[in-house]
Amino acid sequence: MHPFRFGVQLSRAETGAAWRSLVGKIEDLGYSSVLLPDHFGDQLAPMVALTAAAECTTTLRVGTLVLDNDYRHPLVLAKEAATLDLLSEGRLELGVGAGWMTSDYEQSGIALDPPSIRVDRLAEAVTVMKTLWAGGGDFAGEHYRLRGAEGAPAPCRRPHPTLVIGGGSPKVLGVAAREADVVGLNPRLREGTVGPGALASIVPDHYDRCRDWVRQAAGERFDAIEFQSLTFMVRVVPDRARVLEETAGLFNLDPAVAADVPVALIGSAEEIAEDLSARRKRWGMNYWVVHEHDIDAFAPVVASVAGT
Repeated sequence: MHPFRFGVQLSRAETGAAWRSLVGKIEDLGYSSVLLPDHFGDQLAPMVALTAAAECTTTLRVGTLVLDNDYRHPLVLAKEAATLDLLSEGRLELGVGAGWMTSDYEQSGIALDPPSIRVDRLAEAVTVMKTLWAGGGDFAGEHYRLRGAEGAPAPCRRPHPTLVIGGGSPKVLGVAAREADVVGLNPRLREGTVGPGALASIVPDHYDRCRDWVRQAAGERFDAIEFQSLTFMVRVVPDRARVLEETAGLFNLDPAVAADVPVALIGSAEEIAEDLSARRKRWGMNYWVVHEHDIDAFAPVVASVAGT
């Protein structure tokens, strides 16, 4: 099993000084990474913000969770990623996805193709980027064509920057299993929103299926994969039973089922640490991501189990 590590998903800061102070605090508290999503709403531009974060820290990994493949040509992204990985001395975690938020497509005018097409395009884009990180050359696919493309600069981490792909369906998890260093096991995002269909997929049985899909597609590389979970509810509290009951009502779940839902971490620091160990044993999840408002409350958990 991979040792535990923890990341924080951020979105914005009011000033440059506030941003540098925030990421410095995250590093000091023992978190492994800062991660940004990729939407057209009120958030910082990911690659620019992460460059600033890398410049004011020394060990903190910087990453995306995740970039929408439809917003950037893979030749452009490969060059930007290699540059950031080089200048941060190998600290980039490049998360890429097929896209899902309909409002982003509506704002930008980019066509929201059916999921199967977007996932196929993502898989092809990953192949393009890996070709460029290996030095470049030609590529001819259904979605992208390159001729004499130069892969420069070379990334610091070889053979390529740490690659993160997550999902909740067999097709995208198949791509992740074959290509990614870190695989996120996620609820299914349907129709571009976190709606009833997505909530139905937060139950533990869904994650059992996800892990099986990854195992089947990964083959011999399965044991090398890190498994990531993005949390949506973190409550470090002494009265676990009461909060679990409230959470179960929110998600329309039995409290016994809600206690094992990966998107929620509820209880004392000691109880959460026990849950993390159980979930790593069941699903392999060693890499847990919380949100900015959870940083301080969750810090005792990070201090007790990070690296174990």
